[in-house]
Amino acid sequence: MFTGIVQGIATVVAIDEKENFRTHVVELPDAMLPGLEEGASVAHNGCCLTVTGIDANRVSFDLMKETLRITNLGDITPGSLVNVERAAKFSDEIGGHLMSGHIMTTAEVAKIITSENNRQIWFKIQDASLMKYILHKGYIGIDGISLTVGEVTATRFCVHLIPETLQRTTLGTRKLGQRVNIEIDPQTQAIVDTVERVLATRDATAASLSQALAEKQG
Repeated sequence: MFTGIVQGIATVVAIDEKENFRTHVVELPDAMLPGLEEGASVAHNGCCLTVTGIDANRVSFDLMKETLRITNLGDITPGSLVNVERAAKFSDEIGGHLMSGHIMTTAEVAKIITSENNRQIWFKIQDASLMKYILHKGYIGIDGISLTVGEVTATRFCVHLIPETLQRTTLGTRKLGQRVNIEIDPQTQAIVDTVERVLATRDATAASLSQALAEKQG
């Protein structure tokens, strides 16, 4: 599990391409290295990856075909920057919201509005069916960052970013058309799915009663 509080920005220094498989190497910030071991989990742009090799501050991770397909990690090249966060411990402060590191889809940067102390970024989500889980003032994970949803339309949503977030994460460098990873808040998803099931059951029951009544009267 992760908290959505990015601990640093890492540079991808090498990529080893294989068929339907990739190993990439990043230079982790020194503060993230103590206690790091092979098999540990580190989120890259919100996607949970497993450490497969450590050479000083150069740390290797393997990415499967599905990861490359669903996330924006398939877009990166040597020199790219990624948001990184180590897996949370039980004693850690949850400054954001609990995140699993399982990316559900990506979204395209559709509009950027910049003011003196704020930046508003609008996103168009790739899988429109997930918009029902994106609610005004709800939580969402964007490239591993725990954020609060601002305005929402039928196909788009926005977030408001303070200077601290822009400085400490890669969102400050995102441009129009670029893709970001999206993790839907699991609690919001569970609530929406539960309500839908309850309403569907209620409608089915009502339809059955109406049919039975009609047959009886007929």
